[in-house]
Amino acid sequence: MQKGNIGITTENIFPVIKKFLYSDHEIFLREIVSNAVDATQKLKTLAMKGDFKGELGDLTVRVSVDKDAKTLTISDRGIGMTAQEIDKYINQIAFSGANDFLEKYKDDASAIIGHFGLGFYSSFMVADRVDIITRSYQEDSKGVKWTCDGSPAFEIDDCEKADRGTDIVLHVSDDCVEFLEKNKIQELLTKYCRFLPVPIAFGKQTEWKDGKEVETDKDNVVNDTTPLWTKTPSTLKDEDYKKFYRELYPMADEPLFWIHLNVDYPFNLTGVLYFPRIKSNLDVHRNKIQLYCNQVFVTDQVENIVPDFLTLLHGVIDSPDIPLNVSRSYLQSDSNVKKISSYITKKVSDRLQSIFKSDRKDFEQKWDDLKLFINYGMLSEPDFYDKAKSYALFKDVDGKFFTYDEYHDLIKDAQTDKDGNLIYLYATNKEEQYAYIETAKSKGYSVLLFDGQLDTAMVSMLEQKLEKSRFSRVDGDVIDRIIRKEDDKKEQLAAEDVAALDGAFMAILPQVDKAQFHVESVPMGEDSAPVVITQSEYMRRMKDASRYQQGMSFYGEMPDMYNVVLNSDHRLVKGILDDMKASVKDQITPIENELKGMHARHAALESEQKDKKPEDLTDAEKDDMKKCNEEIANLESKRKEVWASYGKGNKIASQLVDLALLQNGLLRGEALNKFVNRSVELIK
Repeated sequence: MQKGNIGITTENIFPVIKKFLYSDHEIFLREIVSNAVDATQKLKTLAMKGDFKGELGDLTVRVSVDKDAKTLTISDRGIGMTAQEIDKYINQIAFSGANDFLEKYKDDASAIIGHFGLGFYSSFMVADRVDIITRSYQEDSKGVKWTCDGSPAFEIDDCEKADRGTDIVLHVSDDCVEFLEKNKIQELLTKYCRFLPVPIAFGKQTEWKDGKEVETDKDNVVNDTTPLWTKTPSTLKDEDYKKFYRELYPMADEPLFWIHLNVDYPFNLTGVLYFPRIKSNLDVHRNKIQLYCNQVFVTDQVENIVPDFLTLLHGVIDSPDIPLNVSRSYLQSDSNVKKISSYITKKVSDRLQSIFKSDRKDFEQKWDDLKLFINYGMLSEPDFYDKAKSYALFKDVDGKFFTYDEYHDLIKDAQTDKDGNLIYLYATNKEEQYAYIETAKSKGYSVLLFDGQLDTAMVSMLEQKLEKSRFSRVDGDVIDRIIRKEDDKKEQLAAEDVAALDGAFMAILPQVDKAQFHVESVPMGEDSAPVVITQSEYMRRMKDASRYQQGMSFYGEMPDMYNVVLNSDHRLVKGILDDMKASVKDQITPIENELKGMHARHAALESEQKDKKPEDLTDAEKDDMKKCNEEIANLESKRKEVWASYGKGNKIASQLVDLALLQNGLLRGEALNKFVNRSVELIK
């Protein structure tokens, strides 16, 4: 029997391991099973080269649990180890020092795994004692047993072992008894080992017999040794890809299409990426790309390996060239990772381009699902924008699709304003903005449908990318002011008439939470709506952006600003103005006369005081000006009250305003009830 201490410079490696990996301690099973697979693969390689001439036989790696003995055993029939090899590979662990180690890997807890042969030692996260019972494939070799209780001390001795290979026996600690549960081990094997290249058996298959579940004599093999991504694409059918997707994501809808990755220079990369149908934000976070290294599951956190927008994809990436055991900051700068990221981006773009060219109709049908990926890519990766702009699509409110160039050619004649800017009109909701869409169409304009999650951000980006172009929501203003064809030559109302209308209509606008209204009178033609409500494009964009961008919360707290635009050309508005002028004439005339006198008085005072500095004015002069301003303000207030009183009593004006509010979803509560009652009354 040999006794000794494991060759490490740390006082005790195991507390270090536990400190780093406690949150991810289930990973031990992956490491031990992977070691067993490696040992098996090495034997197969030796046999293929002729260095091993014995029988290979059954090479299944077996995992077994003994709850009574509190042991978990992983067995293989691989190359095994001699006593000398155990001493070399198990006992001699070289560190530059515990402190250096901790400092080097402080940013990445999983870094310890795979370094310095520590995969095996992860077993001490769950075991009080670990036994290695092994026998080398070499002729005349003997069985060897190595035992360690988690301290640097170990024992190694000869033992009886009839067959080559290695048994790792974990004596599970009391605080980790969950790893003696069949369901837990099955879960871990499925997660980490489901695609390992050597069969992994965990117990026997079961079947229902005589009303109960009983074991059969067939091994319960938990893995597929030849997963789809390891096969040649020419040998696969569409159904094979769909079947594999269902295996990966059982609850997901059928994917749109997929990309088979297979490159061996200048790096090694295989895999299959799927474009999923994303219906909600839950779908974005639920299913992720799985990263493998030689068919061993590593992680589904691939943010540093593929561009952000491609994390929306599903599927598998397998590469031995991705350095998994380094910090995330190193990953971002690693040349292979950058090459892999660029390759995947190009592959995705090429695939989209190919589908677009070969079957545009199918591409258009899938656009609503594809748009999220493509828009995200264009927003986050400048290089991807350059690739995607040839097949990225606009969709109009009638469901027709156009490339960017096609749409430019379609609207350039009709929708170029007097300053030479091309105006792209868009709606975010066809039903809510129906009237505005129809008004634009009546002018011969086209309206795009931007109802996606990233469309607000896309609008801002496209305005920067497309020369002399501006995007405006169709309800952002009166259509003739969105696309100005010439200087406004329409007959404007007199200032006093504008003031009268504004005063009357402001009085009948309801109080809406977090909303402010501004009334203006604009000649829009006899056939246009009498009252239109618009919302400033700039402020609406800022408020939309505040939901997603940090530092813009200020805009989110501001009230929504609406313009209530009165069409001074419409007969109903003209009728209200004429009726108001006649109805309030007796009240308004004396006020107007007094105002004229006060304005004359104000002008005279200004003339008298214009050559004097403020500090040279006498108290009497200051008082005269103050009293004059107060009187003017008082008279203007009285005039507004007269207009407001008329407005509140005019059912037609109230009806017009409420109809416009209703059209924009702004008529609620008491105001809506009054509208309904008034409508019934007017019908009578």
